[in-house]
Amino acid sequence: MTTATVPSTHADRPARGWYKRNEIAVTPWLFLLPAMLFFAVYVIIPIAQSFWISFHEWDGLGEATWVGTDNYERLLGIGDQPIDRKFETSFWNNLKWLVLYLLAIPLGLFIALFLNQNVVGIRLYKSLFFFPFVISQVVVGLVFSWFYLPNVGLFDQIVGLFGIDIRGGMLGNPTWATYGIIAAGLWPQTAYCMILYLTGLNAIDPEQVEAARLDGAKGPRMLWYVILPQLKPATFIAFVVTIIGALRSFDLISVMTNGGPFGSTRVLSFYMFEESLSEFGFRMGYGAAIAVVLFFIMLGFIAYFLWSMYRDEKGAR
Repeated sequence: MTTATVPSTHADRPARGWYKRNEIAVTPWLFLLPAMLFFAVYVIIPIAQSFWISFHEWDGLGEATWVGTDNYERLLGIGDQPIDRKFETSFWNNLKWLVLYLLAIPLGLFIALFLNQNVVGIRLYKSLFFFPFVISQVVVGLVFSWFYLPNVGLFDQIVGLFGIDIRGGMLGNPTWATYGIIAAGLWPQTAYCMILYLTGLNAIDPEQVEAARLDGAKGPRMLWYVILPQLKPATFIAFVVTIIGALRSFDLISVMTNGGPFGSTRVLSFYMFEESLSEFGFRMGYGAAIAVVLFFIMLGFIAYFLWSMYRDEKGAR
């Protein structure tokens, strides 16, 4: 007489380890862990240290002295103290950068629309427009410094044809120097926006374009109602990158004017450098306070754009 074999149950199987039971949920975090550690060490912790240093008076070497909010009071003119005029000039210059730098977005769009054609030599044109993006900002600053040289520079030669005389040259005139540097910065920034829009144009659905043509859409109507809505992701990235670039502008100012003439081209990042690390400063606490103010300005814009993106994604579901 044979006995029937009893089938094995789950209880007979060897118990799986914790990782095997949670493998699907845990594995992505293991891949993200190195990047998160680097981000914490090189971004989060320095930001926290900047906040802490901003409440101290410190020369970077000796003992730091706790002063509370004194640095912010001197910086912003809170209480009986007048506002720091250098900070005020830097803040308004940053606003000029912010407003005028946004011109790179429509300029980049129009150049991308021009380059998105099938004509002879289009690859050469793309290379020429792409060139400013790949060269160093220091090189851009030097090129435009030569371009703006008084009397002998090409810019003075051009405006001289129209009878315009800018006293001291573009970079030597306190009224016009900031605008000259912004124009130099727009050159590579426009190239960057152009690359973003060229990528977006390559991803446009051709069926929607053909359907719009059958409905009679062309020219500006085609651009406004069909092309631009599909370029919204590229436009979002262009806005974020351009705004951050405008607020953290430093290298062109350092190369072209070093904050002059008479401090008229200072921005917040350059003023922070002057107060913290240049021969005029070594006031780490005061420089950290400037950095915190600039951080909150950037954070406001970034938070707004992230909220807009989240709201659009939520509405699309």
